[in-house]
Amino acid sequence: MSYVVASQVKELIKKHEMQCASDFCDALDKVVEAKVAKATERAKSNDRKTVRAGDL
Repeated sequence: MSYVVASQVKELIKKHEMQCASDFCDALDKVVEAKVAKATERAKSNDRKTVRAGDL
């Protein structure tokens, strides 16, 4: 499952006058998935069902 919109990521990278490698968005998806998993575990450990920005 893809969590990032590749075209938007590539556009953002282009704004910084850089190019996007073909494997970048796949790697970014994995980073997002890991961050969300860690944030949800933190929320659970604090007895919450809501993930907050502070959980990142």
